[in-house]
Amino acid sequence: MIKQIISAFSMYSAIPMPQIEWSEKNRRYALCFFPCIGAVIGAAEYALFAAGTYLGAEKLLLAAAGTALPVLITGGIHLDGYCDVYDALSSCAPKERALEIMHDPRIGAFAAIRLGLYLLIQTALFYALCGTGALPVVCTGFVLSRALSAFAAYTFPSAGKGLLHCFTEGEDGKRRISAATVMVTAVICAAACIIISPVFGAGAVCGAVLAFIRYRLTALKRFGGINGDMAGWFLQICEIYTMLGTYLATLANHMMTKG
Repeated sequence: MIKQIISAFSMYSAIPMPQIEWSEKNRRYALCFFPCIGAVIGAAEYALFAAGTYLGAEKLLLAAAGTALPVLITGGIHLDGYCDVYDALSSCAPKERALEIMHDPRIGAFAAIRLGLYLLIQTALFYALCGTGALPVVCTGFVLSRALSAFAAYTFPSAGKGLLHCFTEGEDGKRRISAATVMVTAVICAAACIIISPVFGAGAVCGAVLAFIRYRLTALKRFGGINGDMAGWFLQICEIYTMLGTYLATLANHMMTKG
């Protein structure tokens, strides 16, 4: 189990980890521990905003730091997939050509535009949510998005034989156990969001569900399945949708309270 946790952190974070043997046994359940990376990010975000608020730091500076923190912890691996997928989607090319564009390591103009907008919107959402009491829900969302991403990896059709397929291949029974494990994690995270704050939590969960539905529809319609880049793309849009749902819930709560 320790080796599988190390495998997950080695692949999906920039946190230094001891070297282990890359084997089928070590990677079989590595994705089950993918949400643990989200827990580290969520804890770091909470500590950052708590410390910054206590020290009287500017909200805009905190918001920018909150946007940068997940990139620093993950090494930007998921943003790379986000850019690759938008290059492919923006091409409006047939499936085979779109997959070729996705696998091109160069970044296109459309991906650069999308990346800039993403970072700008996430910074704005952190700024808007700072001081609203919704931060614990947002921090839990980093775990929820990774649990849903792992569940999709185990259950959605694969678009190729890349690294994601390498992590999830194996006997059907073991795949079902892994899928059930991360699904339970996702349900616990969703419940935790609502327990922390029924209003904010409901908004966050709705955002995550919408992102998951979009993920499946886009992957099957445009690419015939998912791969590592698609998984990174989903993770990023799920985090934004979760934050946006939380923010819309704060607006609705404010309107009801004012009314």
